[in-house]
Amino acid sequence: MTKLKAPGLATAKLADFMCFAVYSANLAYGRAYKPILEALGLTYTQWIAIVALWEEDNQTVKSLGEKLFLESNTLTPMLKKLEELGYLRRRRDPEDERQVIVSLTEEGRRLREKGAQRTLVKATGMDADEFAGTQKAVVKLRNNLIAHAQK
Repeated sequence: MTKLKAPGLATAKLADFMCFAVYSANLAYGRAYKPILEALGLTYTQWIAIVALWEEDNQTVKSLGEKLFLESNTLTPMLKKLEELGYLRRRRDPEDERQVIVSLTEEGRRLREKGAQRTLVKATGMDADEFAGTQKAVVKLRNNLIAHAQK
């Protein structure tokens, strides 16, 4: 088995940087998602909020923001827009009026049937195992970088 050797800083090209690979893959994902989400009238950030609510409905704005890595000043206007579109409801927690609970409407739940995620998995050109392995590696990378930044 041949080991790949990382290029030295003096010879490193842009394509050799992991940060650029992740950044450019994110941009490519955005371009691939764009026509699908435009047909639904959604932005990518709105889409991932809905996906997070499919996973766990009836959660606080704070909890949702933590999962999406979004501050409340970004999240709140986006949730308001999703509410206007009829995809979710926001209500004060009766036990703690400071907390706002977000839940999907029936229309928000039906978005899952549109198959946007399946389309994008296929677009990657990866088989199921390769896709799952890559996703796990990217999550590990993200978590390690977050832990490093918090030191």
